[in-house]
Amino acid sequence: MTDVLAPVAGAVHALADVPDPVFAGEIVGSGVAVEPSADGPEVVVSPLDGTLVKLHPHAFVVVSAEGTGVLVHLGIDTVQLAGEGFELLATEGGPVAAGAPVIRWDPAEVVRGGRSAVVPVVLMDSTPGSVVAPTVGSTVAVGDLLFSP
Repeated sequence: MTDVLAPVAGAVHALADVPDPVFAGEIVGSGVAVEPSADGPEVVVSPLDGTLVKLHPHAFVVVSAEGTGVLVHLGIDTVQLAGEGFELLATEGGPVAAGAPVIRWDPAEVVRGGRSAVVPVVLMDSTPGSVVAPTVGSTVAVGDLLFSP
């Protein structure tokens, strides 16, 4: 089992509460979401050890050596920002350690722009409801346990 750690600090919510039907319907996979508590720029970190197989300004996917893939999506509809306000701190295709910096962004700026800054953390290709997160309803610090697949 690979523990999935919080890539950002904030309040933990069920994916069903995310204002996007793809995430709320667990179409990509099961998981949780974190509403960032930062009121300024922050660094988003890798939720597990692995390879950074996809890296976009608004999202990334890390796959562990055991094949566990985790998607971290920074905000909702942030792909529309075309990278504006995001700084890549890692390299696609390279190894990444749990807790290593991946992207710098400002969730407060995303909210000021009229978008949700909620961060879905999804176990790729998992069945709906398969991730049970004891942390839902709590707050987490960066690096705290979110769930264990």
